[in-house]
Amino acid sequence: MGTTATFTIGELSRRTGLPVKTIRFYSDEGLLPPTERTDAGYRLYDAAAMARLELVRTLRELGLGLADVSAALAQSTTVGELAVRHVAALDEQIRRLRLRRAVLRAVAKRDSELEEVKLMNRLASMSDEERKRLVDEFWDEMVEGLDIDQEFYRRMRAGKPELPDDPSPEQLEAWIEFAELVQDPGFRALIRRMSETQAKQIEDGEFEQPSEGWQQYWQDWSARAEAAIAAGEPPTSETGQALAADLAAASARDDQDPASPEFRAELADRFAMSGDPRAERYWQLLATINGWPPIPTAQPAVRFMIEALRG
Repeated sequence: MGTTATFTIGELSRRTGLPVKTIRFYSDEGLLPPTERTDAGYRLYDAAAMARLELVRTLRELGLGLADVSAALAQSTTVGELAVRHVAALDEQIRRLRLRRAVLRAVAKRDSELEEVKLMNRLASMSDEERKRLVDEFWDEMVEGLDIDQEFYRRMRAGKPELPDDPSPEQLEAWIEFAELVQDPGFRALIRRMSETQAKQIEDGEFEQPSEGWQQYWQDWSARAEAAIAAGEPPTSETGQALAADLAAASARDDQDPASPEFRAELADRFAMSGDPRAERYWQLLATINGWPPIPTAQPAVRFMIEALRG
C-alpha cells in the first residue's frame, strides 16, 4: 500500500495561492490542524487538509468570523464532506456576487447616489418572505378603508414576486425596479386612486366585473388601434373615430349618451388611469421576476384609443 501524500505549509501555499503566513495563522487558530509533523517538528498536511483550507478561504471571503468558520468545519472530516460544504459555501458566494452585480448594473444605468445604492443593495438582499410581505403591505394600503370588489383585488394581490434560487441578472434587476415601484409615492397614489374610483362605482351601483366578452372587446379594439397606427392613420381619422364610437357604445350605461363629448372625455380619463404605463410595468416586471411569458406593451394602442375618444 502506498503512503498518503503530505505537503508542507510552503507546498500548500504554492498549490492554493494563499500566503504562508495566512496558512500558519489558520493552523495556529485550530482551523487547519496538521495531519502529522516531521521529526524536526514541521507541520505536514494531506489532501483532506488542503480541501479544508479551500473551504476556510471561501467561508472567510463570505465574511464569517473565525468562530463561525470553526463551527462550520466541526463536522467535516472527509474530503467528500468538505467538498459538499465547499459547494454550498460557493453557491452562497455566487448568489451574493450576482446580487452585487445586479445592484452595480442598476447603479451604472441610473448614475445613483450613495443612499440609493444602499437602498438597492438592501432590496436585492431581501428574503422571499420579505418580498411577499412588501407586496401584501402595498395592497393592504391601497384598499384600506374602502368597500372594493374582493375577488378583483384577490386576483391583483395573488401575483407575488418569487425569485428562483439561481436568478438571472435580468430577474434581479427586475426585482429591484419592482420593489422601488411599489414604494414610489406617485405609483401608490395612482393605484389608491383606482381603488377609490372602484369603491365609488360600487357605492353608486355602477361597478361591474369585466366579463369575458369585455376581454374580447378589448383585444379587438387593441388590434384595430395597432392596425391604424401601422397604417399611419391618426386618432382623428375616420378609422380612429369609428373605433372611438365603438368604445363609447360598449362602455355607456342606458342613461349615458355614447356620442356625448363629455362622456367620451370622462371615458378617456378612465382609460388613461387604468392604462397608466406604471400599472402595466408592474405586471411586466412581475412576469420577468417569476419567469412568466413576457407581457408586451399595450401603450401605443391605449394612447391611440384615448386620443380618439378625445378627438
